[in-house]
Amino acid sequence: MEHFVRANLLLDFYGQLLTARQALACRLYYEENLSLGEIADELGITRQGVHDTVRRAERQLELYESKLVLVARFLEQQQELRRLKELVLSGHMDEVLVLIEKLTY
Repeated sequence: MEHFVRANLLLDFYGQLLTARQALACRLYYEENLSLGEIADELGITRQGVHDTVRRAERQLELYESKLVLVARFLEQQQELRRLKELVLSGHMDEVLVLIEKLTY
């Protein structure tokens, strides 16, 4: 998965658990696509400070994901829903029921 896409998913799921400064730096970097220099100007810190803040936040987000596995489960469910749609459209109702059961456990 592309790094920026994964980072945005992690931010969506766990961003509230970061410090306000980490969350802001990450949102400016990943969502607004600002450069480290632009973020440094915005936050009144150095480019290196922004880099360190974003990297620390990334490590924290990955730690949350390793323990809670919410993003992985979300992506798995999205894949299962796409498969469910294919099964419904092709008329494989027996497989549809199995997959619905799996999704609703």
